[in-house]
Amino acid sequence: MARSLVDLLTTHASHQPERTAYRYLVTGDCDGEIQDISYGRLARRSRAVAAWLQDRGLAGSHALLLYPPGLEFICGFLGCLSAEVVAVPGVPPQGRSQNHRALNRMKRLIADADAKVILGGREVIATLATLAEHLPELDGITCVATEDIPDEAADSWRESDLAADSVAFLQYTSGSTSAPRGVMVTHGNLLDNQRVITERMGHTPDTIAEYGHELFVSWLPVYHDMGLIGPVLNTVHLGVTATLFSPLHFLQRPSRWLTALSLYRPHTSGGPNFAYELCLKHATPELLDGLDLSRWKVAFNGAEPVRAATLRRFTETFGPAGFRREALYPCYGLAEATLIVSGGSVDTPPTLAAAAGSGPHTGAADAAAVGSGRPGPGTTVVIADPERREELPEGEVGEIWVSGASVAKGYWRNALATRETFRATLRDRPDRFLRTGDLGFLRGGELFVTGRLKDLMVIDGRNHYPQDLELSAEMSHGALRPGCTAAFSVDGGVEGEQPVIVAETAPDAAADSERITELIRSAIGEAHGLSVRDVVLVHPGTIPKTSSGKIQRHASRAAYLADSLAVVGAPAAR
Repeated sequence: MARSLVDLLTTHASHQPERTAYRYLVTGDCDGEIQDISYGRLARRSRAVAAWLQDRGLAGSHALLLYPPGLEFICGFLGCLSAEVVAVPGVPPQGRSQNHRALNRMKRLIADADAKVILGGREVIATLATLAEHLPELDGITCVATEDIPDEAADSWRESDLAADSVAFLQYTSGSTSAPRGVMVTHGNLLDNQRVITERMGHTPDTIAEYGHELFVSWLPVYHDMGLIGPVLNTVHLGVTATLFSPLHFLQRPSRWLTALSLYRPHTSGGPNFAYELCLKHATPELLDGLDLSRWKVAFNGAEPVRAATLRRFTETFGPAGFRREALYPCYGLAEATLIVSGGSVDTPPTLAAAAGSGPHTGAADAAAVGSGRPGPGTTVVIADPERREELPEGEVGEIWVSGASVAKGYWRNALATRETFRATLRDRPDRFLRTGDLGFLRGGELFVTGRLKDLMVIDGRNHYPQDLELSAEMSHGALRPGCTAAFSVDGGVEGEQPVIVAETAPDAAADSERITELIRSAIGEAHGLSVRDVVLVHPGTIPKTSSGKIQRHASRAAYLADSLAVVGAPAAR
């Protein structure tokens, strides 16, 4: 029985050394340069990195991984696991060294992770050398470009005795409501979550054979849990093939994703809700004529609120290219549970819960709540009242609590947060639960996610979920960008807490901004009985989001209070 992903890589390299593990589209285009790596080569390169780390006595220490998109990251990550070194995926330095925000994040990551070595690509390592004056934290840390480690180093690799409860890597959370924290994911957590992904997404031996081992296409960033645990690690877990390309190349031309799906015809691919919206925005008749999406079986959608309108429009638009509604696969997960907690059933359309008969958006199909599927095998989900520590009845909204072998060990160097988040208990049962901080309800065994506990707004004694206000705003006018609205409350003095709406709008809608603003106010007044303190229309791409696409409402609120939003129609900053 495999003890770790390292064991599985060894098995695949022995049984199918020539099979392609990963192919990488260097330009994002299927007809451009393509790099690939077989299982035999992947094992050798990983062992070379591992031996280099072992020879320097780094077993048990932490290695910060700073790679551009590409195959070298995978070799470095698996090399760390093979050497019993804790991998810490990070975002490589990009753009100008004056990028204050990026430098600050790197400073915090280096200091918090206590990294003894930095592994990266040649260009990244060269860039770090130029940042010494900005990053004194680099003093005493060895930096190496893993491409420069020779293959021959693999010959001296010594197999480690990896324990299930030993930490495999630190997954730093994207920090939608707080400073990023390093989640300690163990080898046991990884194997269990791979088991859940495999079961929930129908990655059976028969399916793998039917698809000729072509299981994934992914542009998701590999330093984020959705891109790493899903497409990258489930590939090596199963011994299948994944096609990867850069997130930037997807954002530049979303059609590249659909073209790769049409050519390689994988079983599984997906991303956050905004990715599907981007595809809709670029869906030209010429593109549709050249696509065949009939083999796309699992189109997973997670990491941010899943919109019923997006699911409907995507099916309607890409149905002529063979896309089936049954392929839509809303799911829910978080880094603290390694990744997946719940997911749909393959070949079953998403479950929609109609808006309440007396509530906002009554009768509007596009406002329905979208189910995130059922918990995976061995995973328990309860909806709890965190104050009373009681499980709530079906249909009632509360905090989502999770238990199971995928729940991580805790937060690195943060015993207080670990105790508060990972050690929750209900009054009537001894089990320990992970407090997700997310709100939701269960219906018929399926999980519906409604928002974040810390984002909840209490106005005039009533609870309001920002997602509901954001949806009302976005539905009020076609120029408002889906998934690009932030709702939060501010102190209105004697009037108490009042809502503010910040919304990204299409560039050509500036002349209509006054009307759009009034429509937003009216929509929220009618749907929620709230008087909006302020509506701010901002330029596309300027609302703060996490690396997975979640709206950062606290950061948006801070920018609003600091008067630093990129307001449409405002004079350009000099």
